[in-house]
Amino acid sequence: MRDDLQGLEISQDELQKLTNLPVNDRLLIITNALQKLAKVYIKKIQSSEGATVIFIGFATFVFSYLLFDIFLKIFVSWIEIPSWILLIILGVWVGGLTQTILYLIWRSRSKIVKLNMTSSLRILLNDVERYNTVIRAIDINDQIEEAGNPEVLIKERESVLAALKLTKADLVRALKTERILRENKSFILSNTELFVNNLATLTAMQVNEQATEHGRLLNEALQIALDVQDEMKRLQTQG
Repeated sequence: MRDDLQGLEISQDELQKLTNLPVNDRLLIITNALQKLAKVYIKKIQSSEGATVIFIGFATFVFSYLLFDIFLKIFVSWIEIPSWILLIILGVWVGGLTQTILYLIWRSRSKIVKLNMTSSLRILLNDVERYNTVIRAIDINDQIEEAGNPEVLIKERESVLAALKLTKADLVRALKTERILRENKSFILSNTELFVNNLATLTAMQVNEQATEHGRLLNEALQIALDVQDEMKRLQTQG
């Protein structure tokens, strides 16, 4: 990725900090992690340091197995199963247990997101995904250009990147606004008189800038405030 694209993408960590939620969290699959580790190991074997990598890997494996075998003979000598079979069984069991724990953690975090998800946050997350897609598309286009295809050069690149920076700033501002209103919804409901003027101001800002991208994102914040107002009316009716 070129230097001028560095930092433009809204990363997963940044998104979770902005929303204070484990949004877009993916379940970690152990086998996938092992495959990536194996690919890295194979690449190192194919490099100039291949012999050293093979030696270190083999020595580590043999040393670990010997320690495991000695442990069995000292503390669980009553087990008649060969140590190498027991090592495989133990590895499968530990892997299964670890995967189960990872799944339970992922499911718990997913429930937290589901309970706190608002329509506005869902829309903003979709906007973030679209924005990141544009960044990735530009990066791929740059790679194609560097491969010897100058005809795909992006014209007025600086203007495009400047627009993307403004879009990111608007997305960040909208996500922060959504988080503040979401996390303080109970307080807002119990202090409605303090927020009447704020809602009117927010509405005026939205009308003045409704034709801009900033206005569209600002409208998301307005919708959150309107949702709060609707909730207040519903609670008053129930009361």
